[in-house]
Amino acid sequence: MNIALIAHDAKKELMVQFCIAYCGILSRHNLCATGTTGKIVSETTGLKIVKFLSGAQGGGQQISAKIGCDEVDMLLFFRDPLNPKPHEPNDMNILRICDMHNIPVATNIATAEVLIHGLERGDLDWRDVMHR
Repeated sequence: MNIALIAHDAKKELMVQFCIAYCGILSRHNLCATGTTGKIVSETTGLKIVKFLSGAQGGGQQISAKIGCDEVDMLLFFRDPLNPKPHEPNDMNILRICDMHNIPVATNIATAEVLIHGLERGDLDWRDVMHR
């Protein structure tokens, strides 16, 4: 599976903790991330992550393009709902494209844990069938 990681600044530490906790599962999949999130997670966990631009510089759009080309199977997007971002309209576009392409997406830790456990159980194997 191809898993994309995005975290707003206030949620980066939460993403790191999540990736530490589920490093064993995540290490068996292809990971990509926006620049800063990918750098921090990779340095902390040792996970191999393809890093795009930072979110503010267009990394979210790069991930959106991957989703649109069916090159992402799951998005973990830890959003900060309390502090609006200058590039927030881009965030809505990422969520919209996930909806259009039936990409499982988690915007918080609770949903991310449900998805990661489902991934481990094989609940998302239907994504692999689509790639054949």
